[in-house]
Amino acid sequence: MINPNCESPSSMAKQDFYEVLGVSRSATAEDLKRAYRKLAMQYHPDRNAGDKSAEQKFKDVSEAYDVLKDEQKRAAYDRFGHAAFEQGGRGPGDFGFTGGFADIFDEMFGEFMGGGRRGQTGPNRGSDLRYNLEITLEECFRGKQTTIRVPNLVACDQCHGTGAEADSKPISCPTCHGRGRVRSQQGFFTVERTCTSCQGAGRVIEKPCRACAGQGRARREKTLSVNIPPGVEDGTRIRLAGEGEVGVRGAPAGDLFIFITVTPHPIFQRDGANIHCRVPISITTAALGGSIEVPSVDGSRTRVNVPAGTQSGHHFRLRGKGMSVLRSSLRGDMFIEAVVETPRNLSKRQQELLREFEKAGESHRNHPESEGFFARVKEFFEDLRE
Repeated sequence: MINPNCESPSSMAKQDFYEVLGVSRSATAEDLKRAYRKLAMQYHPDRNAGDKSAEQKFKDVSEAYDVLKDEQKRAAYDRFGHAAFEQGGRGPGDFGFTGGFADIFDEMFGEFMGGGRRGQTGPNRGSDLRYNLEITLEECFRGKQTTIRVPNLVACDQCHGTGAEADSKPISCPTCHGRGRVRSQQGFFTVERTCTSCQGAGRVIEKPCRACAGQGRARREKTLSVNIPPGVEDGTRIRLAGEGEVGVRGAPAGDLFIFITVTPHPIFQRDGANIHCRVPISITTAALGGSIEVPSVDGSRTRVNVPAGTQSGHHFRLRGKGMSVLRSSLRGDMFIEAVVETPRNLSKRQQELLREFEKAGESHRNHPESEGFFARVKEFFEDLRE
């Protein structure tokens, strides 16, 4: 999982791959490809002969794209950072590994393949959990403090997570002799796997807890308090460390990842920190000028002056009336798009007035755009006749 703040000391000096390509961590494969092509063309050695700086940037861009374009490598990088590809490196937290990417793959997917970390003794860390949280655009703007209820595996109340009865203690596993792994010969190869008797713990329980069948955990619904900061965007992930499933027999718990989904708004459309709003105005207001009152995402109202002769598609910019910016006191802008509404269901008198208006404007050039367009059309056909 993404944890960019847990790089190893040897990898902290290296620039983040997403920053190298100039994309966000939620970038799609197409976004990555587009960014790579642009930067590779800009810094290609053939276009920057003798420029060592450009040559290094080209190598950095190529390295970043090589990792992020591969789904498995990207997953490992998102979880462990640059340490995922360093021999002898250490990943975040307590994830120790010394064999490069193969060990990371084993760490991430070994549980499903019947494996685990090499040289590991002790039960595996508990699984991470995902919770989908839906919020409104207004809640994105203000932030939100809420509680969620998550079905989870927590430490057993009876044995307090040990998996053993009160008068029993774990003993060394007779199958793997406390190593947590067993070896078997297959042809020319020696294969090492997680011990199935102790599940990699290296110990077994003589008298399993009757309440949890020796697992040391039980399913419960857990209530958690979640703080949604102002300015979050659709797709934002919030990590609650240690709030995932508890591991077997006292193993560390996984993490809980909350995925934010923002419901569509009936009036506003969001573009990063900016807000867009299409506002219909009457043909008379557009022609003569006037003012309109528009709502803001913060719940206030703002009056906007509409100059005479306003056309459909004209944008009005209200500075500082947009969304909150994450981790700051700033706000984006609000853009209002004027949509001149053509009246319908006209009365007979209204139709007469419009015809009089059109006739009166024949000599006043009230429609410069349409007049200019048809003048160009006339010239076009005249050119064709020649």
